[in-house]
Amino acid sequence: MFSYADALRYVNSLINYERKKDYRYDRRSFNLERMNNLLTLLGRPHQGLKVIHIAGTKGKGSTAAITSSILTAANLKVGLYTSPHLLSPRERIRIGSSLIKAQEFVYFISKIKSKVEASYLEPTFFEVYTALAFLYFSHQKVDLAVLEVGLGGRLDATNVVHPLVGIITQISFDHMDKLGYNLASIAREKAGIIKEGVDVVSSPQEDIASSVIEKVCRERKACLYQVGKEINFKLLDADLDGQRFQVQTTTRDYSCLFLPLLGQHQIINAATAIGAVDLLRSSRIFIPRKAVIEGVRKVQWRARIQVVSKDPLLIVDCAHNGASALALSKCLQEFFPEKRIILVLAILQNKDVREIGRALFPLAERVIFTKADSPRSMEPEEIKKVLSEFSSGTIIITGNTREAMRCSLGLANRETLICFTGSSYLAGEVLAMVNKSTKLVPKKEERGAKSCLRV
Repeated sequence: MFSYADALRYVNSLINYERKKDYRYDRRSFNLERMNNLLTLLGRPHQGLKVIHIAGTKGKGSTAAITSSILTAANLKVGLYTSPHLLSPRERIRIGSSLIKAQEFVYFISKIKSKVEASYLEPTFFEVYTALAFLYFSHQKVDLAVLEVGLGGRLDATNVVHPLVGIITQISFDHMDKLGYNLASIAREKAGIIKEGVDVVSSPQEDIASSVIEKVCRERKACLYQVGKEINFKLLDADLDGQRFQVQTTTRDYSCLFLPLLGQHQIINAATAIGAVDLLRSSRIFIPRKAVIEGVRKVQWRARIQVVSKDPLLIVDCAHNGASALALSKCLQEFFPEKRIILVLAILQNKDVREIGRALFPLAERVIFTKADSPRSMEPEEIKKVLSEFSSGTIIITGNTREAMRCSLGLANRETLICFTGSSYLAGEVLAMVNKSTKLVPKKEERGAKSCLRV
C-alpha cells in the first residue's frame, strides 16, 4: 500500500536543487523538454487551466498569496502553487487556504510515479511537484490557478503555461551562478515568462531591469503595466497590526485598503497583485471591488516579517538575499527604533552573504550564527568569517536552530527584539518550535544563555 511516507520518500529521492549541496549549474539540465514530456504522459493537465504566472526575485510568494486571497474573496475556486514550504510539503499546493490533503497527495504522486517508471524520464523534485499541482488543480476544476516560478522564469518548470496575466515582481541579485551576474541577464531570465499578447504587470524595477522587461514586451506584443507608472499606491499609516494604503489602477481607485503584512515592500506587492487582478477583465473575469478589499485584508503569509511572539518580542522572516534583507532592515528601523536587536542568522550556500550582513548587521547588538537543517546551509563559522567585519557587537556561534532559540531567549528582556532570518529553512524550524511551545519563555536555569558560545 503506497502511503504518505512512501510518497514523500519518492519525491525526496529525486534531484532537488533546493537542497542539493555543491551542485554545478548546467543549463542542459534545465529545459522545458523534460517537463513537457512528463505532462504529456499525464494527459497535459495544465492546458485547461486559467493561470496567473508570477516571476521575480523578491516578493513573488507574497504577491501570489495576495492575488489568491483576492480571487478567493470573489468566491472563485483558486489554486495556489508556491515554493519552498515552511512546515509541510503540502503547503506548496493549496486551494484557497486549504492545503492539498495527504490522501490526494498520495494518489497523484502514485500516478506520477507509475508513469515515470514506465518511461525513460528522470524528472526533478520540482518538476514532479509542478506536475502534481497541475494534476490536482485540473482534477479539482479550479477557476484560476496562481503559479509562482521556482527559479528564474524562462526555463522554470512552470513556464509551460499560457497565462491570462503575467506578473514580474521586483528583480535583484540572487541565484547569480544560474541566472547571470548582472541585472540585465537576471531580468532576461525572469522576462522569459512573458507570452505573446499576454498582459504583464511589473513591480518597480531598477532602470536596467525595466528596460529589459519593456523590450521583451514590445517584441512579444504584450501590454505592460508598471507599478509607479500606470499603477500607483500611497501608504497612509502603519502599525504592528498592518498597513493602510491607497491604490490606483488603470480602471479603479481603492481609497483605503488594509494589509496585515509589514513593510512597504508588501504594499508594492499588494499594488502589483491588485493591478493584475484588475486586468482579468480583458478575459471577462470581473473581480468586485469588495473582493479586492476583503482579499487584501484577509491575506495570510507566514514568515514575512511575522511577529510570532510579543513576550519576548520575536520576529521571523525569510529574507535570503540582499534586497530582502534591506527591506527587513528598513521595517525593523521603522517599527522598533528603540529595541536592542538580537539577530539570529542562518544562510544557505551560494547566497550573497555579504549583502545580507551589510543590510542587517548595523542594527544588531548581538548576532547569533547558526545552521538550518539543510545540506546547503553554511557552517556558522564560515558565515562569521565572511561577515565579522560588519559587526561591532557580540558574535555568538550555535550549532543548530534549537540551540540558537535557547540562546536568544536566554538573552532576551523587555528591551530586546529577537529576529530570525536568512533562510526559509530557518524560518520553518522556528515556526515549528513556536507551534509546539505554549510560551516562549526560557526556563530559569536557561537564563544567561549557557548554551551560547561567544567568539
